[in-house]
Amino acid sequence: MSTLVIFFGGYQADKTAMALWLASARTQRGDVQFEAFPYPQGVNWEDVHAVEGFKKKPGFDAVIDIINKSGADTLFIVGHSSGCAIANALNALVDGDKFQVTLIDLDGFAPQPDQKNKSTVQAWSAEGPGPKDRSLRWSPHHKMFHSTQATTRIALHFFCVNKAATDDIKSDDYGKTGYVGCIANLDWLPGKKP
Repeated sequence: MSTLVIFFGGYQADKTAMALWLASARTQRGDVQFEAFPYPQGVNWEDVHAVEGFKKKPGFDAVIDIINKSGADTLFIVGHSSGCAIANALNALVDGDKFQVTLIDLDGFAPQPDQKNKSTVQAWSAEGPGPKDRSLRWSPHHKMFHSTQATTRIALHFFCVNKAATDDIKSDDYGKTGYVGCIANLDWLPGKKP
């Protein structure tokens, strides 16, 4: 049984950020195939715009082609923040009979019922050490990551994808600082490092 993870970065996550996340993920879990996609350039954070922007480049057909050629039978479709809208849209297009699919929402747009497509769905948020330290899209109904060093909403939002996230991440520069020193948060991925 082989596993493929398709990861979509959130608003302003560029190629550099995805390369940092991808390198860390591959180092941690050599038993899993990973692909990561940046957020579409020139597109705002809203779900409709995210999906429309991704359709233009690289396009869902290109990602489905990667999935079909991977040889994997277990598929994790993962989105962070606004990237969850892209993950949700891809999930609706994947053949749920061909793959065991898990859709992972990391502190972003929740999937609609028709997007589940025979998938297991998990929504995650993050909490810090204080009782009011909660990530941007925190919900008591989500599974929780727990950080000891991140306390602000934006730092905890990035802790969902980067365990090295600290309060140095600010809302005016998270596009540059959200993946600094990236230790990909893969706590949602079952199994252990080989």
